[in-house]
Amino acid sequence: MGPEIVVPVAGIVMIITLAIGVPLARAYARSLDAASKFPQIPHEVAARLERMEQSLEAVAIEIERISEGQRFTTKLLSEGNRSGRQIGAANAPADNAP
Repeated sequence: MGPEIVVPVAGIVMIITLAIGVPLARAYARSLDAASKFPQIPHEVAARLERMEQSLEAVAIEIERISEGQRFTTKLLSEGNRSGRQIGAANAPADNAP
């Protein structure tokens, strides 16, 4: 095989390789890009996140209970102060008494 045959054969092989290789490379790149958009979370991490979510919900419920208790206590204290003033005003001696 002389150099006059090698150059055209190499050119044809290169064209065939590019015609097949470029679409394959693009398809592979697209599959990698699609996989990176939806990363897989390991099972251990997903389970840990689930436990953390449940713990946070439990804490939120307890905080709500505490705040309801605080509102109730505040309401009782404010009603007690009002009734105490009314009772004190009724039992207080009048200044204009003879």
